[in-house]
Amino acid sequence: MRLAELNVVLVPGLLCDKAVWKPQLAALKDVARMQVADHGELDSLVAMADAILAQAPPKFAVVGHSMGGRVALEVVRRAASRVTGLALLDTGYAPRPAGEAGTKEAAARHALLDLARSAGMRAVGERWLSIPMIHEARLKERKLVESILGMIERRTPEQFAAQIRALLARPDATALLPMISCPTLVLCGHDDAWAPLSTHRVMAQLIPHSTLVTVPECGHMCTMERPEPVSTALRTWLARVAKMSS
Repeated sequence: MRLAELNVVLVPGLLCDKAVWKPQLAALKDVARMQVADHGELDSLVAMADAILAQAPPKFAVVGHSMGGRVALEVVRRAASRVTGLALLDTGYAPRPAGEAGTKEAAARHALLDLARSAGMRAVGERWLSIPMIHEARLKERKLVESILGMIERRTPEQFAAQIRALLARPDATALLPMISCPTLVLCGHDDAWAPLSTHRVMAQLIPHSTLVTVPECGHMCTMERPEPVSTALRTWLARVAKMSS
């Protein structure tokens, strides 16, 4: 299969839309036919995966960022024979922890939902940026910051609530990882405070023949923070996908 014949579905994460993939849509348009998933108000990762499968070509590669990576794993779980390649960016695979840790996670997520309903979606983005969501060196880049805040502001509290329900009920993908047989890229911003590099190292160890790429001086929003190295890594991975699909 030639690179230009590849079909690729890009899956955005929590409160993200097509803007999170804008640099890659431009950088990779010569090597793949790409479409971006839209989760709408779907409130489970399985439902999101089913929606992608209903709209995707018979064979396709899937790239997921953050929550989108978890959705991509559910796509593979449900239809591995259709997936020619998998790329997992700044994401995770474990379920919500049991006990006090899980209770604290739910409380923190619902507190953010309360903030969205009382102060607006932009306030949620501003809170996230303070964690920080992106590398500290990027926080002074107003164009980047505004693009992230604008993306979050386009979402609604109802969509946020649905995606919170999806994440709190996220499936455990641990047993799935060793069963993945397609060419897989595992990529993480070196300084991601939300989905740490250590998690990605474990994923890369568990997924046979996967490739781990670390993006230096980069936080959670790798596709927007460091678009060039991310696009380069995806291009290299797509070449592997095309070769294996021939």
